[in-house]
Amino acid sequence: MQKMAQSHVFLSGIGGLGVEIAKNIILAGVKALTVHDTKHCTKWDLGINFFIHEDDVTSQRNRAEATLPRIAELNPYVHVAASTVPLDETTDLSFLKHYQCVILTEVSLLLQKKINDFCHSQQPPVKFISADVYGVCSRLFCDFGDEFEVLDSTGEEPKEIFISNITQSNPGIVTCLENHPHRLETGQFLTFREVNGMSCLNGSTHQITVVSPYSFSIGDTSGMEPYLHGGIAVQVKMPKMCYFVSVCLTELDFSKPEAPLQIHVAMLALNHFQENFGRRPNIGCLQDAEEMLKIAMSISETLENKPQVNGDVVKWLSRTAQGFLPPLAAAVGGVASQEVLKAVTGKFSPLQQWWYYHEVPDYLEVSCFCLLCLHRGDRYDALRACIGDSLCQKLHDLNVFLVGCGAIGCEMLKNFALLGVGTGQDKGLVTITDPDLIEKSNLNRQFLFRPHHIQKPKSYTAAEATLNINPYIKIDSDINKVCPATENTYSDEFYTKQDVIVTALDNVEARRYIDSRCVANLRPLIDSGTMGTKGHTEVIVPHLTESYNSHRDPPEEEIPFCTLKSFPAAIEHTIQWARDKFESSFSHKPSLFNKFWQTYPSAEEVLQRIKSGESLEGCFHVIKTLSRRPRSWTQCVELARVKFEKYFGHKVGLHLKSVFLPGLFWQSPKRPPFPVKFEFNDPFSCILLLKHCTHLQVVQTDETARKPDHIPVSSEDERNAVFQLEKSILSNEVLETADLQMKPISFEKDDDSNGHIDFVTAASNLRAKMYNIEPADRFKTKRIAGKIIPAIATATAAVSGLVALELIKVVGGYPAEAYKNCFLNLAIPIMVFTETAEVRRTEIRNGISFTIWDRWTIYGKEDFTLLDFINAVREKYGIEPTMVVQGVKMLYVPVMPGHIKRLKLTMQKLVKPSADKKYVDLTVSFAPETDGEEDLPGPPVRYYFVQEDN
Repeated sequence: MQKMAQSHVFLSGIGGLGVEIAKNIILAGVKALTVHDTKHCTKWDLGINFFIHEDDVTSQRNRAEATLPRIAELNPYVHVAASTVPLDETTDLSFLKHYQCVILTEVSLLLQKKINDFCHSQQPPVKFISADVYGVCSRLFCDFGDEFEVLDSTGEEPKEIFISNITQSNPGIVTCLENHPHRLETGQFLTFREVNGMSCLNGSTHQITVVSPYSFSIGDTSGMEPYLHGGIAVQVKMPKMCYFVSVCLTELDFSKPEAPLQIHVAMLALNHFQENFGRRPNIGCLQDAEEMLKIAMSISETLENKPQVNGDVVKWLSRTAQGFLPPLAAAVGGVASQEVLKAVTGKFSPLQQWWYYHEVPDYLEVSCFCLLCLHRGDRYDALRACIGDSLCQKLHDLNVFLVGCGAIGCEMLKNFALLGVGTGQDKGLVTITDPDLIEKSNLNRQFLFRPHHIQKPKSYTAAEATLNINPYIKIDSDINKVCPATENTYSDEFYTKQDVIVTALDNVEARRYIDSRCVANLRPLIDSGTMGTKGHTEVIVPHLTESYNSHRDPPEEEIPFCTLKSFPAAIEHTIQWARDKFESSFSHKPSLFNKFWQTYPSAEEVLQRIKSGESLEGCFHVIKTLSRRPRSWTQCVELARVKFEKYFGHKVGLHLKSVFLPGLFWQSPKRPPFPVKFEFNDPFSCILLLKHCTHLQVVQTDETARKPDHIPVSSEDERNAVFQLEKSILSNEVLETADLQMKPISFEKDDDSNGHIDFVTAASNLRAKMYNIEPADRFKTKRIAGKIIPAIATATAAVSGLVALELIKVVGGYPAEAYKNCFLNLAIPIMVFTETAEVRRTEIRNGISFTIWDRWTIYGKEDFTLLDFINAVREKYGIEPTMVVQGVKMLYVPVMPGHIKRLKLTMQKLVKPSADKKYVDLTVSFAPETDGEEDLPGPPVRYYFVQEDN
């Protein structure tokens, strides 16, 4: 971060790709950025640069000057300047010495090579990156000098391995705890700590060789003292050197996957065409395409291994080279931006050195390309040149439901605006929803939001910002959560009106729910997500692909209760413990307290029932809470101090004196605890005390509650609790309703003023101190306690671009082989595309089968009985139903008592639809072909109570 905050970056070309890169690196926080451009704003730019407005076109402002104030708004800590000085083959390049990184877009290949050679020759070298998008093809090149040191190649958290044994041998073999594979690689380095016996290993670093998933060797240990027990091996991140050469297109290393030959040759041909004709090939022009193919064939003969030329790739590039595909720029811009950050920080593995990415539809003949791509003089000309006029119009008329307006959601709305989604004259609408408010922590990646938007709804604010990009887009924004509770709003009728659903969510549960709604209503879904530099996209198309719910991610690993309670071994354990204590003290117990007094509104009544021998659930816990309640700040301090001793002093002694024996019991990963003394000069002790008191005051009651001078402190004995209740009643202390109410506090991670994260940080670090665990700062505690999924602008931009590319395919009705899912990790960097999983077909019997996308329908009438329904299924689909279920309600199971009698009941009596539905969805099971097997559930059967009109 320090290196990035000191870096000066130069970016030439502020068109569609340049503005994507500028946005991402400004959000990341470079020190200064100079944007260079000599072109003036045109209508063409409105469809590629989301920070150029119509008044900039009218006044013909320079693109850099028009964009400058809007990109500067993204981060007030970044100094942004504009340059309009011509940059060509005659320019003195010495001014570039003052920059740490130079990025070129929209620059000729000859000028790229000249600038690259200059940057490479400097001491230290100026990091050089060039990136371009031509129609449906793109390329990226990086050169960080002869030698470039990478401090952390992956960005992953260092692994910690608990040790069970180390042999005295050459080499010494280290064995991990059972069922805890180390997941290390040969050549990595580890350092050791807390080893008992072989103590000379503690603090030392060793390069390892993997022996098995549970063991590795570390060199000669034969001369060391015998290993006794315990110990932790911690991965050490070692610097790595990377080596670069300046751009030389004829000496490209074709063995590397970053440089696919076919696109490389096509790009060279495009460059030669521009040099020969002074222009790019005309849009959709057959003659120019043939000419570029001849050039490509000629170039191939000059290259060392004479690569084969793909005529379709060359022709697609020729016909679209004048155009611009905004989602492709978003994807490439995300990757290129991450390379800029690598260049100035030395963190993560840089690209070496070429990377090509294209959206050439190889499943279509070039001749199928729609030639209706003539200029219409509007903002969509650049897009129209790539996908044709017909597909552009379909995007304009599209109804899209976007769920989530966070990091990915903001990027998606930008892509929608550039594509013209929902701008049709009579059709088209973008519906968005997000229940969250904007927090300060959102601003470094959710680029539609500014500081003055903090605490405003994300959806409303994002909609307003999107209209600034494209004032013709129609947006309907909500603040609802998409869940079963809002199905009246997001009903089946709502879903059937949508052409596609796009999710921008941060949790699996919501994804699974929305996926189920899309399957039920036969709607395509495009899902995506990021976690730091990693990201994924998945496209789900009715009748073609599996759904999101067709596969299951491994369940999130939970921390065992015994670990949290008695044997924490990592800071994650103590943070979760502190988080649980917050929930218990300030949310769960007050809620139970309120619930009890809603049932028994009078303390006198409770006392009378207890004395009569009646058992009231939870009454003793409630009475203790009531009698202990502080009613002044002094009493809050007293109770907080008691709690401190309980959790960090008294319980430790009980723990060590319990059944657990010293010595061998306390072996890794178990750690013996030690009491922590309260000290006024210890910030964690004071913060914990202060925040506990503050939350006690809030939990207390409203301002009408009386505050007597003294509060009795009960023991743990139940009889004493009853005595305290009786005493309180007799002394007139708990007669008012306010005394029987508390205000539960919901944990909120994003409001720094509420002290919730401060409480958890202090409690966690005090517990970590007890168990000799390395403490965590407030930022790390907030991330873990709040279960924050880290997001960065580069990855979210790349993922959103890939989603928008799949959206175009869905709208175009492309075949199954066109769709691609993606997994990427910009830190490594990799981008892996896979074909979508073909939908599986379930065989029932007699050639009858179905998929998850199939739904059977039965139309009834007012006197339709359950038997009529079963007969209708048999007659229409040729299968004998054995069981009928509605959700979790069993309507007909023959072996169940009384169910045979239900056959005579009408469907109206057995099942009732909700007020806004004329149907119910039922699950019907059938007998298997082989005896002894379980009944097979068929596809959903939608039963309509009344025959629909044709």
